[in-house]
Order: sequence, then C-alpha cells, then structure tokens
Amino acid sequence: MSTGIIVDTCVWIEFFRRPESDLTVHLKGLLRERKVTMVGMVLAEILQGIKVQKEARLVKESLKKLPYLEMTRDIWEQAGKISAVLRKKGTTIPLSELIIASLALSSGYEVFTIDTHFEEVKGLNLYNFP
Repeated sequence: MSTGIIVDTCVWIEFFRRPESDLTVHLKGLLRERKVTMVGMVLAEILQGIKVQKEARLVKESLKKLPYLEMTRDIWEQAGKISAVLRKKGTTIPLSELIIASLALSSGYEVFTIDTHFEEVKGLNLYNFP
C-alpha cells in the first residue's frame, strides 16, 4: 500500500494544457483527496516549460501547497544503482526519471505517469489510471 503519489511531469503537462481531459479530471480528484506529493525534479521540469512570468508565479504558489519529498544521499546512490543495473541490461532511461523513481521507491510512493520508461524500474509501483 502506497503512502502517496508522485505525479510525473508528463501528467502535469496534460493537466495544464487540457483542463477537461480524463487525465486532468482524475488528477484534480487526487489533488482534492490530498494524495499527491511534489518532488524537485518534477517542479523544475514544470517551471522550465512556463514562458509567462506571471503564470510561473501562479503555478509555483499553487504547487507549493503540496507535500514535498527531498533527495538524500542514499536516494542519489539508489538512482545510480538502478541506472547501473538497467545499463547492464542494455536499457538507459533519463536521469530525471531515475530520480523520480528512486524517491518513490525510498518512500513507498506510486508514480502517476504515462511515460513507459518507468516500467523498466524493478519494484516501482506505478499508479493505475483508470
């Protein structure tokens, strides 16, 4: 049983661009139920994509209300180990996704994503979007 959900950047992009999509409506429900936790990598990726300063401030203030998970040395090491194991199998996934996966694994969280890279990480619980 997970203690929360880390929402990947690809889901947040859908949330901001398509307010009426099924994915967005579902994420709004998770936000109302206070199940969503923010991580630095996702926050940085969201903010880098915003072109209007006023919009960036609004988004930043809204996201600040979410619980936040921070990286530790052990989690950084775990990200490196996961990457090494995957590379030995011939699989390379972006460092950003390794960081998100490591945070989720270390905290017992699920990852809500539509990115298939996360399926490569052994033991990672992916949130099943209906």
